[in-house]
Amino acid sequence: MMTNLFSVFDPSTNILNLSLNWLSTFLGILIIPTSFWLMPSRHHIIWNKIILTLHNEFKTLIGPSGHNGSTFIFISLFTLILFNNFLGLFPYVFTSTSHLTLTLTLALPLWLSFMIYGWINHTQHMFTHLVPQGTPPILMPFMVCIETISNIIRPGTLAVRLAANMIAGHLLLTLLGNTGPSLSTSLLTLLIIGQLALLTLEAAVAMIQSYVFAVLTTLYSSEVN
Repeated sequence: MMTNLFSVFDPSTNILNLSLNWLSTFLGILIIPTSFWLMPSRHHIIWNKIILTLHNEFKTLIGPSGHNGSTFIFISLFTLILFNNFLGLFPYVFTSTSHLTLTLTLALPLWLSFMIYGWINHTQHMFTHLVPQGTPPILMPFMVCIETISNIIRPGTLAVRLAANMIAGHLLLTLLGNTGPSLSTSLLTLLIIGQLALLTLEAAVAMIQSYVFAVLTTLYSSEVN
């Protein structure tokens, strides 16, 4: 019996006190299509089209001042989060992106590297970002404080947004699933239809949240150039 509703998200499978649940993070590698076939499969062609589309979009967001090849960092980030979000919808697969341990590990180093690079190489440009254009002189001190705070909490908002969205859908599916044994046949049919609809919604959320995370990270990097 669960003592806590969130205990379904706890890493529990272990051998010799080593948690094996986090190995689910590497399951996405199995989905990546191989590039060693003589004739590429449809899966490979579709994946190449997705990468090319993301590359063009991220390149537009970064702008002409961005470094060549920097878009592939964000494409890799998108792929990692997408696989973990999507695989977490399968039964008995641990959703690592529902933990702040993983989401903060992704968000904090990226944000910190952007800040260090920006303040060292483009100090004046970073100072101008603290005061939006057209701000009255009397409001400038307040705007500097607000912009500084909003900049500092960026990695936190990135991490919490992803983890909260993953937890919310999974909790709803768990709560509805636990009521199944006590329902009649007619209500059980409605519950299964509702669960399938929620599962479809969660699949969409898994894709959208990985895209949002990657796009926001790209926008933060474009601000330092």
